[in-house]
Amino acid sequence: MQAAPVRATAIPSVTDALRAVESLLMSGGQRTARRNAWTSVLEDRRRAKDRVEAQRVLEEAVTTRTS
Repeated sequence: MQAAPVRATAIPSVTDALRAVESLLMSGGQRTARRNAWTSVLEDRRRAKDRVEAQRVLEEAVTTRTS
C-alpha cells in the first residue's frame, strides 16, 4: 500500500493577503504612492532612532570627559 502524495502549498502571509486586496481596490499609481509613503515612514523612523543613539553617545562622551 502506497502513501498518498503530499501536496505542499504555501500559506500566504498577511502581507501577501493585504497586497492582494490592495491590488483589487486601488489603481497602480495609488498602490505605488502608498508603498513609497510607507517606505518614507520607515526611513524617518530609522533616522530618528539614529539621532537618539547619536545624542546618547555624545552625552555619554561629555559626561566621561568631565568626570
